[in-house]
Amino acid sequence: MMIQPTWKPYHSTDKTPARDALPDTVFAFPKERKEPLTDASHVRSALARLDQVEGVSDRERAVAFANIKKAAQYYGVHLSKDLT
Repeated sequence: MMIQPTWKPYHSTDKTPARDALPDTVFAFPKERKEPLTDASHVRSALARLDQVEGVSDRERAVAFANIKKAAQYYGVHLSKDLT
């Protein structure tokens, strides 16, 4: 079964919107609202922390990785890690 990403780019006139103001679709883990993917730096950070997030299922982690890959492509971040 193919995992579909849920991430969508977020554009705001506010340079640093409050985390509470961000939609669920900008998070690697949307249900938990963990690891926002709002720029290249956050994408790199989310990838580094992917295995450290607690209290999520394997499926949620797979969706998060799909979200990170989609955001990385959007922000021009090269990924060399693959989820196994």
